[in-house]
This record gives sequence, structure tokens and C-alpha cells, in this order.
Amino acid sequence: MAAAIAGGSGPVAVDAERASGFRYSQRAYLVQLRRAGAGSALVDPIPLRGELGPLAEALDGPEWVLHAASQDLPCLAELDLRPASLFDTELAGRLAGLPRVGLGPMVENLLGLGLEKGHGAADWSRRPLPEDWLVYAALDVEVLVDLRTVLTRMLDEQGKLDWARQEFEAVRTAPPSPPRAEPWRRTSGIHKVRRPRPLAAVRELWQARDSLAAERDIAPGRVLPDAAIVDAAVRNPDSPQALAELPVFRGRSQRRLARYWFDALRRAADLPETELPRGAATTDGPPPVARWADRDPDAAARLAAARAALATVSEQHDVPVENLLQPDLLRRVCWTPPTDGDLPAALAAGGARPWQVELLAPLLEPALATRAR
Repeated sequence: MAAAIAGGSGPVAVDAERASGFRYSQRAYLVQLRRAGAGSALVDPIPLRGELGPLAEALDGPEWVLHAASQDLPCLAELDLRPASLFDTELAGRLAGLPRVGLGPMVENLLGLGLEKGHGAADWSRRPLPEDWLVYAALDVEVLVDLRTVLTRMLDEQGKLDWARQEFEAVRTAPPSPPRAEPWRRTSGIHKVRRPRPLAAVRELWQARDSLAAERDIAPGRVLPDAAIVDAAVRNPDSPQALAELPVFRGRSQRRLARYWFDALRRAADLPETELPRGAATTDGPPPVARWADRDPDAAARLAAARAALATVSEQHDVPVENLLQPDLLRRVCWTPPTDGDLPAALAAGGARPWQVELLAPLLEPALATRAR
């Protein structure tokens, strides 16, 4: 198969299927490939870990065509499969101003074809994979190169092809996302927990769940739902038996783990005050935008003017605002404008691409001079 891919011509359509929602890991459980002259191929990477060298060599050179590449590149990199260049059809659709950029709608609108639906959220770690799942997976790469051809023409006609190439390269070379400092704070429903001691209970339960999920390679939400973590932290049961009376914990599997979860609650209860979590997460960025008007009215005025400028550019070029400039970067330069006045350098240092700097810096400079009335 690797020899066939290497002997083909043109770009290679690439896709990967994970088991999000079922497994703890984000590994690829299926890799789909298609290249002119080689046909389509489905690869089960699980029994081949460490043995994909011939495939990596065949794929090192041709342009890869992916849809929403940033979702698949990390799990493919775990297999030592990395593109030398890429074309992202979803990102291309955004830059081209398409109203719907899911693969199905784009294929239907631009190619006049309908993609079979129904297995995108399936448990791809299942073995053997059903035949209809394999057909579904293969269809995802059947039309990617044709879609690339149409999108390339659209972007070229709109004068955005160079923009797209810069965006694709930024996706390809993006470093791995750093781990979150306090990932437990993303527990759904945590806004109901305000005092430090119950917050510590959420943290201990989250960490206990994460350890168990990683050990069993099961999605954390399947080990214990977020709602159960918050409920236990708020109610603070005084024994494993009392914990087992709470919703979710009454189930057979959770009753068996009652002592495990209760021990996490006890660890939180025994922490000294100095080790309790703060009420709000620490951050190195600006405060929430809702507080700007009170804390720095001029910064709030700068942000409003900058957003208005971006909205105008978005309408003129038919590009979503979030694709014109990263929202976090916009907030940072509005909260703390560059002291040397070199906005283009500040945007570039924050990760803006050359086309974004060239297009936006002249419009944002007057916005950053805005003051509150």
C-alpha cells in the first residue's frame, strides 16, 4: 500500500478517526488515504504502531489534503506521520466566505454530491469495524482532492489564495498545545461551586477520575459525569454510604468505587487553608472583557473600536472575524498596546500571519488610539 501511495500522483487526501467520548486517549484508530493512481486505503494503526515507516516515507513529500486539519494532525503525528505541506478544506471554506464549512455541506454545495452520514461520533476503537463504517470512512477521502481543486479556484478568484497558504502553513507548523494549568476548572457546572473547600473537592474528584480514566483508557465522562463531581462537592457527604445515595453514585459500578471517590473528598477536606484553590483561575492575559469598562475604560474603548474595524473588514472581504485575527491576540493588544508603537511587530509576535498584519495593522492603529469619553 505504501508503494502504491508513493507511486501515485498529486496530493494525498488524509483523514483519521478517533474514539472521542469513548476512550481517554486521542489516538487515531483508523487512517484513511487516497491518491490518484493509488486508489483509497484504510489503515488500522493500532497493531502497526512503530511499523509505519514505509507509509511515513511515502507520505513525506506530497501535499496532504485534510478537512479541519488541526483536529487530526496531533494523532497522526503520534504515528510519525507528518505533512511537508497541506491544504485544509475547512479553513479554505472559511476564507472563501462559505456559510457552511462542514465536509458534508461543502461537498453538496460545491460538488453536487451527498456524503453518507451516521458514524462520525462512533466508537472507532471497536474491533472488528463494521463494513458500513469502513465505507463511511473511505467516503471521507474520496472527494477531498476534488474539493481542493474547486476551493483553490475560488480562493484564487477572490485574491485570497496566498492568505490561505499562509494559514495552512501556520496550522502545519503549530506547536503542540501546552497542557492547561488547571484543567479541572473546565468541569461543567463548576460555576455552582464558589467557596475554596468545595472547589478543592472538585479538584480532587477530577484528578481521581482522570487517573482512573487514563489507567482504563476510558473517556473521563464515562467514568464519572461532571455533574456528579459538582453534586458531590456541593453536598459534601460524610461517609461512603452517604455518597452512594447521591444520583449517579447509586449505580452498581459507582457503588463499587464509593470508597475511591470518598477518599478524594476526604483529601480535599484535610487540606490546609494555604493549599486550597483560589476562587478564580489565574491567567497571564487580560481580565474578562465584561470587567474592562470598570477596570480600564480606555481599554474597553479601544476594544470596541478595534472590533468595529474588524467587522468592517470581515464584511468587505467575506471572511469570519475570528479568521481575520485570533480573538485572544486582539484582546491582548487592546488591553496593553505596544509601548513602542510598533503594532505590526506586536501582531506578528502574537502569531498573526503576514497577510493579517498587512491588512489589519493600518486599521487597528487608530483604534488603539481611542480613549473613553
